[in-house]
Amino acid sequence: MKQLINNLLIKNTNSAFVQFLRYSFAGGMAAAANFLFLMLFTDICGIYYLTSNVLSFIIGLTVNYVLCKKYVFTASFGNGKVEFLIYGLIGLAGLLFDTGLMYFLTDTLHLYYMFSKIISTAIVLLWNFTARKFLYRSTDKIQNK
Repeated sequence: MKQLINNLLIKNTNSAFVQFLRYSFAGGMAAAANFLFLMLFTDICGIYYLTSNVLSFIIGLTVNYVLCKKYVFTASFGNGKVEFLIYGLIGLAGLLFDTGLMYFLTDTLHLYYMFSKIISTAIVLLWNFTARKFLYRSTDKIQNK
């Protein structure tokens, strides 16, 4: 059992399945931060929900980067600033997709903005994992040459 936990949670791995499990956990933590700040900014601070979405997405992206760097994707570009920039660009594409979905679901279909956020988060999760897996797989291949 200890070996299984070590393999699933701690040991470096290139297994897409294990990485997806870890990514789902990291993404869950990032999503929790994203949702919390979205509600805080919108309901307590009175900021327009799409503006709040951008701010909270940036916070969630940062949480996700830190957790994924430590537990999910172990490859490195050697330059943390460049790595975060590329990670951020993938996140920016996810943000544009997320915000577009939020707008469509909330303003067009008239869903409650937090319900829209749940739907958009589930869809964007797949984009983010796939893009980041490809990015780090490419980095692994470059480093192992």
